[in-house]
Amino acid sequence: MTPTTLATEDELTAAELIAIEEQYGAHNYHPLDVVVARAEGAWVYDVEGRRYLDCLAAYSAVNQGHCHPAILRAMLDQAQKVTLTSRAFRNDQLPLLYRDLHELTGFEMALPMNSGAEAVETALKAARKWGETIKGIPANQTEILVASGNFHGRTIAIVGFSSDAQYRSGFGPFAPGFRTVPFGDIDALKQAITPHTAAFLVEPIQGEAGIILPPDGYLAAVADLCHKHNVLLIADEIQSGLGRTGKLFAFEHENIRPDVAIIGKALAGGYYPVSAVLASRQILGVFHPGDHGSTFGGNPLACSVARAALRVLVEENLIERSAELGAYALDRLQHIQSAKVKEIRGKGLWIAIELNQPARPICEALQQRGVLCKETHSTVIRIAPPLVISREDLHWGLEQIEAVLSA
Repeated sequence: MTPTTLATEDELTAAELIAIEEQYGAHNYHPLDVVVARAEGAWVYDVEGRRYLDCLAAYSAVNQGHCHPAILRAMLDQAQKVTLTSRAFRNDQLPLLYRDLHELTGFEMALPMNSGAEAVETALKAARKWGETIKGIPANQTEILVASGNFHGRTIAIVGFSSDAQYRSGFGPFAPGFRTVPFGDIDALKQAITPHTAAFLVEPIQGEAGIILPPDGYLAAVADLCHKHNVLLIADEIQSGLGRTGKLFAFEHENIRPDVAIIGKALAGGYYPVSAVLASRQILGVFHPGDHGSTFGGNPLACSVARAALRVLVEENLIERSAELGAYALDRLQHIQSAKVKEIRGKGLWIAIELNQPARPICEALQQRGVLCKETHSTVIRIAPPLVISREDLHWGLEQIEAVLSA
């Protein structure tokens, strides 16, 4: 029977809120038991008022910091005008987002979506249709190559070409047309390319795998190889892009330009799910009315928020801050003498601490000291604070990490 009223918001404790979540929510995450009630800049506060330094930044979705006032103003202003029209009609914010993305990135065209996974699916559809209609691959024979250790989202198609057994387990059968090559191995990629290969989808730096950097020169060699064989190079920059590694895009570290770039997360500064596929007119021109779409993709509220988020990134020099503070943090961490540490690596404010033991207890110990991190693949901790973090706050956070790892 449908209730006539819903429960009112009471002053609940963290334990009570966790119990409600565990009772009524699907258990597809294993979060740390901190219940965040508000946030500002690089800091979050739990329901009891305790303060924590956020060193995850919502998997790089809040590069501009929590609740950035300029993005908030854009969101509130737009929310009072019009929020959603669907793409059945035009709106006055979408053209301006297109223009801003072109001026910032140089790509000719963009196709906006909502989540990162949707943008990846969009890029895959574009690559397949380009393969058939432009490259001339026979119908239903197009192949896309991906890298081992990849993480591009969690849709059925995407998990089907994951090399992580857990991401695949129980979700088959999977879509055909994908083949995996070792990440960082240019010879393996060369051998895998056939006349039916339309694209190579790759993260310039693998985030979920544990911030895995490819060998120097790998991306440049990939770009040359793809160009030689008329294969689209698709760079998934959803986590690594928009300043996280000290460049606008991670692929810029090797001075290359992919055929397609996929962006999301920080594109809206944590206020709204916004993603986009960036490419040339020839590639995105394969879509015609009815081929692809999204009710919410390109809505005026999303576009206004994304435009503000991009302005903050540029006007506050957050890309340069990431390069400067990232180099400082990496140097500090690499000087830690601890038997717990196997390797410390990174680029910009995106650093992995790979351990010789499970990472979860270290994350829990850091939580007790006021620093929030999260493990990935059981033995790796990612350090990725909002790019607005001050040098003083970063210094304090690194001191806590050093103390826990040296204990």
